[in-house]
Amino acid sequence: MQPKPFLLTPCQGEAARALLAYVGSLPLRGADARLLAVVVSIRAARSGIGNLTGQDVRSLRLADVEGAVAAFAALGWQGQEALLGEDLVTPVGVTVPDLGLQPGSRLPFGKVMRSKVSGWTTRTLSAKPVKKTSSAARLAALFLAAHGPADEPGTLPAGLPDDCRAALPELLAKGFLRELDGDRYLLAEAVRHLAGMRPLPDALAGARDEPEAERLTWDEWKGRASVALRRHVEAVEGCPECSLSTARVSEAFMRTAVPAQFEEKVLKAYGAWEARYPDQGPAAAEFAAAFRAGHGHGPSVRQFCKGMGWGKMSRELRILVIRRLIADGWLTNTGPVPWTLRPGKAVQAGAAASTAAAGRPR
Repeated sequence: MQPKPFLLTPCQGEAARALLAYVGSLPLRGADARLLAVVVSIRAARSGIGNLTGQDVRSLRLADVEGAVAAFAALGWQGQEALLGEDLVTPVGVTVPDLGLQPGSRLPFGKVMRSKVSGWTTRTLSAKPVKKTSSAARLAALFLAAHGPADEPGTLPAGLPDDCRAALPELLAKGFLRELDGDRYLLAEAVRHLAGMRPLPDALAGARDEPEAERLTWDEWKGRASVALRRHVEAVEGCPECSLSTARVSEAFMRTAVPAQFEEKVLKAYGAWEARYPDQGPAAAEFAAAFRAGHGHGPSVRQFCKGMGWGKMSRELRILVIRRLIADGWLTNTGPVPWTLRPGKAVQAGAAASTAAAGRPR
């Protein structure tokens, strides 16, 4: 049987883990409140208001709906009381003050990112092995899927709530987990596509999965790379426009990718950058296309931000800006492979719409 396609890219998997870390940081007690908070938070990530219906809440099958809803008042959330009424179809807006597009948002997701993570949340909670389990087990399923490698054992995330830990045998019995041994677990094949830490595409895998302890020379590393990855490396190494040193190229390709953590000051800096440089998506896509046409490969993050004329930026801010452009569909890349930035799906969709409009009779 053909395996199901992964729901999340590596960057979207990181966003799913950020969502769960945010919910885990809230002073809530019990799996019911936390599970409902996950749904509200991902819907409120962009606007600061999460719209739910009474039917949405009912579908979560919480043991104590009233208690879960009431718990949000202590967080400063507003409007959730209307979810307890008899109307099951009219959307209710729950205001989450520390989310939204303002500087310092705890979940700085673009439109595409928010949509993808929201869809992943729904699909995970409705997966056959978990949809009839307890709230604690379903919340645990979100944590384990987001932090779990697709094809090898993972380690239980440090932020996993205690009641979720107690529900892990339930996930093993229902077939969500293939293995559970102490703090190690392995996702079942049936839910492999929900993994937030997916393997690289076969064409680009090979050299990046070497053991950390095994130190290779640059030539040995390239010798073990796939044909597609080696071709890309050679395009960067031999680019007459960039004239990059071998040391810089080898370090970029051989280093182990480490997830970036964005502190409060970086999120504030992003808000200031966005105010100074609004609506950069189309120009960013145009620059990426022109760079690839002239160089034969995409720009690095540093090259991109410098080429766009955005002034002096910290490394963390550069990464956050690029991730938001990727999340909004203006750019895409083959992460974590460097020098792969290129125009994203928003550009393709716009071009297709223009073509269709041009073909209509006037």
